Amino acid sequence: MRIAVVDESAARAAVIEEGLAAFGEREVFVITERAGLVAALARVEPDLVIINLANPSRDVLEDYFAVSRALARPIAMFVEDSDEESIAASVEAGVSAYVVDGLAKHRLKPILDLAVRRFNAYARLERDLTEARNQLAERESVDRAKRLLMRRHSIPEPEAYAMLRKHAMNGGRKIAEVAEALLTAEALLTAEAVPGGEEKGA
Repeated sequence: MRIAVVDESAARAAVIEEGLAAFGEREVFVITERAGLVAALARVEPDLVIINLANPSRDVLEDYFAVSRALARPIAMFVEDSDEESIAASVEAGVSAYVVDGLAKHRLKPILDLAVRRFNAYARLERDLTEARNQLAERESVDRAKRLLMRRHSIPEPEAYAMLRKHAMNGGRKIAEVAEALLTAEALLTAEAVPGGEEKGA
């Protein structure tokens, strides 16, 4: 496991490194500079990011929340004190674990394990949601293409769908891809048929 430890205090970072011994085989990368943090983390390509901020100002927190939004990695953030607004902001930023006054070596592993599990669960939900949206968009495209064929050829819905399916099978493509191509072609032909259509689209 590649673990990045972000802490402006090298001494505190060393304490965290000791607590990571429970993870067994690992590579730990300590980053003490806030400037260029996203680029530094991109170079490290960590599996897990630990950010220890002690008592950060609101502006510093926002900077680190921006880092969290930019990374698709589980992030555990430790602070000594916080408020409800900052906690809510950490959730919105995608921080997997936001721990107040809880940086102790013996607690480190269970907290980080939880951060990884939360991140993976959230990532699965995101993938499922994206897949559901894509499926819905594909169904809408197929329905629109069927209506177009029904109107153009004066045929019922089953025949329109059979036409789409036949073209998809012949071309080794998905029905949704054929539907999108048909809708795109129709939009282009409609634009050409309208006088001055090119100027309107510009």
